[in-house]
Amino acid sequence: QVQLVEFGGGLVQAGGSLTLSCAASRRAFGRYAMGWFRQAPGKEREFVAAVSWSGDSTDYADSVKGRFIISRGDRRNTVTLQMNSLKPEDTAVYVCAASIRTPTPSANGYDHWGQGTQVTVSS
Repeated sequence: QVQLVEFGGGLVQAGGSLTLSCAASRRAFGRYAMGWFRQAPGKEREFVAAVSWSGDSTDYADSVKGRFIISRGDRRNTVTLQMNSLKPEDTAVYVCAASIRTPTPSANGYDHWGQGTQVTVSS
C-alpha cells in the first residue's frame, strides 16, 4: 500500500503561517490526486483542500479559501499545504490523503491516508 508521511506541523500564533508537506512512498506510481483533511477533538473529520495529480485543478473548503494554498511539490509524489492567516479554529490534526480519482472533498474518494500531524494555533 502507498505510504504517506506528513511533516511540518507545530505551534503557531494566530495570524501566522505554517506549511505542511506530505511525501508518498516510491510505490506511488499512479496519477494520484492529493488532499488534506483535518480533525479536531469532538468534531468530525473535515475536508481542507485537494489538488489533481497534474496540479492544475484545486478545491478548497470555504473555511480556508483565500488563506490556504495546496500545490504539488517539486516531485510528483509530494504535496504541500501553505497555511496563512491562521486562526485558533484551524487547530487540528491534519492528515494527508491520496486518491486514484479526481480531487474531491469527500473522504470516501480517497484510498490512502497518512498518520496525521498536529497543528496548534494559539490565541
